Amino acid sequence: MPNRKILWISAGILVIVALYFFFQKDPDSIQATATVQQGKLDISVKTTGELQAKESEKIMGPAGMRKANIWQTNITDMVAEGTIVDSGNYIATLDRTEVADKLKNYASELDQAQSQYIAQKLDTSLTLREARNNLINLKYGMEEKKLIYGQSIYEAPTVQRQAQIDMEKADREYLQSVENYKLRVEQAEAKTNEVFASYSQIKNNYEFTQKLLGEFTINAPKRGMVIYHRDWDGKKIQVGSRVSTWNPIVATLPNLSTMVSVTYVNEVDISKVKIGQSVRIGIDAFADHQFEGKITAVANVGEQMPNTDAKVFEVTIELLESDSILRPAMTTSNEIDVASFTNVLYLPIEAVYSIGDMKAVYQDGIGGLKLKEVKTGESNDNYIIIVEGLTVNEEVLIVPSGEIVSDTIYLNVKEVSSN
Repeated sequence: MPNRKILWISAGILVIVALYFFFQKDPDSIQATATVQQGKLDISVKTTGELQAKESEKIMGPAGMRKANIWQTNITDMVAEGTIVDSGNYIATLDRTEVADKLKNYASELDQAQSQYIAQKLDTSLTLREARNNLINLKYGMEEKKLIYGQSIYEAPTVQRQAQIDMEKADREYLQSVENYKLRVEQAEAKTNEVFASYSQIKNNYEFTQKLLGEFTINAPKRGMVIYHRDWDGKKIQVGSRVSTWNPIVATLPNLSTMVSVTYVNEVDISKVKIGQSVRIGIDAFADHQFEGKITAVANVGEQMPNTDAKVFEVTIELLESDSILRPAMTTSNEIDVASFTNVLYLPIEAVYSIGDMKAVYQDGIGGLKLKEVKTGESNDNYIIIVEGLTVNEEVLIVPSGEIVSDTIYLNVKEVSSN
């Protein structure tokens, strides 16, 4: 008898356990509810940006690189980014190899050109001195012939005639030599000027290159904080980076009194973003600080994000207040106020489902779930506006993603509005 009683008790426990598991629902099928609310809904676009100074002094590589036919060079040394420098303080050094080689060549050419110029002046001086001496001798000879001719009046007519001819020949030879001397002087001056021009050009090149060599040590034009420039690929310039004639910026000295956050908005949201819209700006490094800002620029042309198919548009947000904690390159969290709606119906965004091109919600129905089409409007991170299909305080279900919905009843908006 006692054994039978124990048996019946055990059987009863097993039945209870079986019924419990039979009626216990799968945790994935548990459904939460949401109620349609009515009121004000603010729409915003959230982005991540980077702080920059609105205005800054650019620190450039040597301006004369192009003139010297040096198209690019590398940075060999630089101070740490964020260093506070005074006017004239050292910032960076560029590779001097190419400009030093050019200076060496110009120095050699300058020595040669200087020697040629000195030789030309000496040669000209000697040649013209010889020509002047020759003129003096010709002048003496001409005067001598005149004296002979004057004394020939006591001689026979033939002797007189010969003396006259000799005098005239000497006079003509002297005059021709004077003209030739003038031409020779002009020729010597032209040749000397030509040699001097070549010498001067090489000297100018040497002096210019010598000055350019000094510019390969870059110093600060004014006081400020050194922020290195980003290269074409978005990477900060560092030791080994190239400085070229078409991209000569090495660093900037930002004016920290006015800061901007440069951010990128995806192509889906860019139509909502306008110049002048208010922005709430958080600084990731200081979670308890928030600043007000406004949009001052929106790019008209999008750009491709690296390693993705996404297109984004650059947006500039100016901070309306300043703080000593703000530094360039700090990461910002930006919330752009793009719209505000009053007296609208809205639901949590997770309560509205996309089924093909249709938006719908789930509700309790006879024998299961009921799928109900709705028309929606704008949304923010948490809520979406319901334009048509539901009324205020109406309840909908938030169905877990694993729930089977193939047997649900479908009601479209027209059916709902006619009931």
